[in-house]
Amino acid sequence: MEDFRRSYLRLCKEGGIDTQESVLAQLHDTRTVTGSCRLDLRGQSITVDTCSVLGRVLQNDTIFTEILLSDCMLSEEGVKLLLNGLCFNTTVKVLDLKGNNMRGTGAEALGQLLVRNKMLRRLVLEWNALGMWEEGFAVFCEGLASNASLAQLDLRNNQINHQGAAELCIALKRNTTLGELDLRWNNIGLLGGRSILEAMQQNHTLNQLEMAGNNIPSDTLRAIEQAMNHNADRQSTLRESRSRTQVLSKEIQLLKEEKSRQFLSLMETIDRQKDEMGRSSRNSSIRLGQLQEVLSEQKSSVNSLTAKLQMTEAALALSEQKGHDLGELLTRVKLEKAELRDRQSREIKREHEESALKEAKLLKEVNSLSEKNLQLRNKLEESERRCKTQQDQIFELKQDLTNTTAELKLRLAQTEERLEMEKRRSKQALEDTDSLRQKEVDHLTRHQEESERALQERILKLEGQRIQLEEELSRARASVVTERAQAEEELGKVRAQVRLEEQQHLTSLEEKLRALRQSRDESQNHCTHQKQTIAELHAKVGQQSIEMDTLRRRIDELQQDLAGKEQEKVAEVTRVRVELQEQIGHLQAERTAQSGLKEKISALEREMKVLCSAHREALLDKESEISSLLERLRIREGEIQRIREDEAQRASFLQNAILTYVQGSPLAHFSPKK
Repeated sequence: MEDFRRSYLRLCKEGGIDTQESVLAQLHDTRTVTGSCRLDLRGQSITVDTCSVLGRVLQNDTIFTEILLSDCMLSEEGVKLLLNGLCFNTTVKVLDLKGNNMRGTGAEALGQLLVRNKMLRRLVLEWNALGMWEEGFAVFCEGLASNASLAQLDLRNNQINHQGAAELCIALKRNTTLGELDLRWNNIGLLGGRSILEAMQQNHTLNQLEMAGNNIPSDTLRAIEQAMNHNADRQSTLRESRSRTQVLSKEIQLLKEEKSRQFLSLMETIDRQKDEMGRSSRNSSIRLGQLQEVLSEQKSSVNSLTAKLQMTEAALALSEQKGHDLGELLTRVKLEKAELRDRQSREIKREHEESALKEAKLLKEVNSLSEKNLQLRNKLEESERRCKTQQDQIFELKQDLTNTTAELKLRLAQTEERLEMEKRRSKQALEDTDSLRQKEVDHLTRHQEESERALQERILKLEGQRIQLEEELSRARASVVTERAQAEEELGKVRAQVRLEEQQHLTSLEEKLRALRQSRDESQNHCTHQKQTIAELHAKVGQQSIEMDTLRRRIDELQQDLAGKEQEKVAEVTRVRVELQEQIGHLQAERTAQSGLKEKISALEREMKVLCSAHREALLDKESEISSLLERLRIREGEIQRIREDEAQRASFLQNAILTYVQGSPLAHFSPKK
């Protein structure tokens, strides 16, 4: 407030304005300022100079959020200066300009304010005259159309006619933020009400619209209320769909997290198995080194190894057989890996083909739905054309009725003049005039009966057309319901297929893990058997250490053979390690393939969500079109009933006129004299 006061004093001094007569004295009063964020100057006269100073101050002000200037007797120039200052304000959200008699320039300034200002939320313009000047009100409507922040607008008692309502409807078709609009006590009329109803068919954000006191028929008001209810229902459905999408996204994230956890647990188990294999290989190498040291130490004590040589040869044969068996196992494992790769490639191809087929089916369904929508639109256009032709026929019938009534009135006037002239001339001419009058009455009655018959026939035809339109609407509704049910069934099938594929893939991975565990157990058993044989050999070497002296040469040869076999074993161990590394790489590749499949599944789910939202929007649009058609049919039925009532009234009037004419004729007066 102090900053605002200082800036206001500075601008008043620069402009030479007396601060005692300005708003500065009112800023210290509790009646004018009701808080640190509201500027209340209601019911006080503000001059042009004070408006200019306020506009300059509010241009850079960051304190006030509400400005109340109702019944302040603002001039057109003052309003323009004040609103030009508010165009660049970034804090004011509520502006009240009630009862200031704003017209053309004020409406133009308001339009510029709505174009430039992006923070205003509520605008009160009650008891003004914005609708008197069409050009200024058109500028105001253009600003409202381009505004993207205003949510509440009050236009009560602004002398808005049907042309201004048409401009306002153009703005409502383009605006997407306005939620509440008050148009009470204007002069919109029937045409303005129809234009507002057309605008409501395109605007889906307006929730509250007040239209009392505008000379609008009750049918159009009911239709506008139905459109407002439809907008409210649409917003509620949008909120529900957003909440459902959020819940589904959370569930998908939870599933992804569970799958990632399972995969991490599998990787941890694999790493543990690798560590155990490395430890076992290290222990075996350490034990082999110890055995070699023991053999080198006990060379002097070994004397006789003939039988032992035979046993070692048998053990070597067994080890060779075991090595051959290991080679066969390795070949089998390689073949199984190749088969697994082929299966995975086949499964991936099948998944690609199934996804392509699903996409093609979805595209076909979308095309069929678009074709059906086009057919429905064509039917609607045909029904509208028929309605237009029926309206033209009704208008022609009305013109015929007016012409016939005018002719009847002229003929009645002529006959009255003739009767008066004939009364003056003679009593003998009364009989001739009576006969002529009776003929004319008969002719008029016949013409009236024929016109009534023609009108009844046309009314019957119109009712038949209305029944046909109602049948077409019922068929369209049934087709829409069946299409919706089919789409939901197809969505359920697709989801079930995706779940089954995921379960099958998980079972295949579990089987692979079981096979790997079995192979690991077999290798561990083989290592234990080798350790047992080595222990037996060590015991036999201890028993026969005496016979080693005589067979040193043979031992040297055997040592050389053992060194060659140890090298072969080392080579085999390295091969096994390489194969294990290859298996690890294959597992990583399978992991990447699983991640790709997960991404594809998520993409398919997104596409399904998009298609579901599109189907829902299409169904909502069709329901809105059906409701608009029903409303039009109701309006036309009301018009037909009105025409029938008017025709019945006219016929009763004609009959009463004829009866009065017959009763007031000279025959009725002179019949007793005869």
